Amino acid sequence: MPPYVLLKTALRMTQTLSNSVLRRAEKLGFTRPRVVDLGDVSAQWAAHLSSFISQGRHGTMEWLADTQERRSHPQALWDGAKSAVVVGMNYGPDSDPLEALSQTATGNISVYARGRDYHDVIKGRLKELAGLLARDTGEDVKVFVDTAPLMEKPLAALAGLGWQGKHTNLVSRDYGSWLFLGVILSAAQLEASTAEVDHCGRCRACLDICPTDAFPAPYEIDARKCISYLTIEFKGPVEPALREKMGNRIYGCDDCLAVCPWNKFAALGAEMKLAARYDLTLPPLSALAALDEAAFRAKFSGSPIKRIGRDQFIRNVLYAIGNSARPELIVSAAAHLESPNPVIADAARWAVSKLETS
Repeated sequence: MPPYVLLKTALRMTQTLSNSVLRRAEKLGFTRPRVVDLGDVSAQWAAHLSSFISQGRHGTMEWLADTQERRSHPQALWDGAKSAVVVGMNYGPDSDPLEALSQTATGNISVYARGRDYHDVIKGRLKELAGLLARDTGEDVKVFVDTAPLMEKPLAALAGLGWQGKHTNLVSRDYGSWLFLGVILSAAQLEASTAEVDHCGRCRACLDICPTDAFPAPYEIDARKCISYLTIEFKGPVEPALREKMGNRIYGCDDCLAVCPWNKFAALGAEMKLAARYDLTLPPLSALAALDEAAFRAKFSGSPIKRIGRDQFIRNVLYAIGNSARPELIVSAAAHLESPNPVIADAARWAVSKLETS
C-alpha cells in the first residue's frame, strides 16, 4: 500500500471531540476537555516514579510501591486505551489560605477539604461525560478520579491543562493552583491537544515557603517531610522537630500552592458543592479536640477528612494546640493524656509540655 494511503487511513481513524462533549463538559462545571495520545507518554514518567520510590520518598504509602508497574503508563492499567481525556474542576478559594496560619487558636484545613468530598462531586459528572464520549466515538471508556493507579498530573500537563511546577503540583495559567482533575481513558484514537510548557522560570516561591523543606530539589518532593502527608497519610507519631513546623495545619497544607504567582489569574470556584463550609473555615481547636467518635463522624460526613479517622485527626489537633502558644488550651490537650491510643496520649503530653513552657 502506498505511504500516502496509510497516512489517509490514519487520519480517518483519528477522531475529534464532538461539540456535544465540549458543551456538556462546560455545563457540568469542567474545564475544556483536553486530549493525550497515549502513544506520546514518555518512559521518563516511570523512571521518575521508580526513583521516587527507590529513595523511600513515598514514606508509608506502600500502595504507591505496590502499584508502581500499573502507574508506569496508562496502558499498563488498561491496555486497550489509546487516548486520555483530561478535565479539571476549579475550586479557587475566596481568600488567601496563608492568612489562616496566624490564627493559632483555630485549625487550618486545606482548601480542597473544606467542602464536600470532591470525589463525590466529580465522579458522577465524569461518568456522564464519558458516556457521551462513548456514544459519539463508539469505543469503550473508563473513568478515573484520583483513586486509581493513574498519574493524573503528568497526563494533565501533556494534555495542555497546565504544567507541573517546581512543587510537583499542577499549575494552570487560567486557574492557578486550584484544579481537581478527572481522566477518561478511551479506546478511541482521539486528536491530541498541545502539551503545556513550563512557565515557572526562575521563581522558587513554592520551594522557599515550605516550612519543613520537603523539596530536595526543584520538581522533586520527599513526602516524609510534607505536611499534607504527615497529617493525612502518616498514622504514627510525627517526630517532634516536624511537629513544631506544622503550625495550626490539621489536615493538609496549601503553602506551596497558595504562594504561586500564577494564582493572580485564578477565579473563585463556582461549584457550590465544593464551597467551603463555614464550620470548617478556621474551626476552634478547643471544639475539635472535644470530638468523640460519633461527633467526629457526624461533623465530617461527606467530607474527605472523615477518611483519616477520629484518632489521627485528634492527633493533628493536639499538635496544633501545642504550637498555638495559647495556655488556655492546656485543658483541651490534658483531656487526652489518658487516651488508650498511645499516639494521642503522646501528642497530648507534647502539647501540654509545649504550652506550659511557652
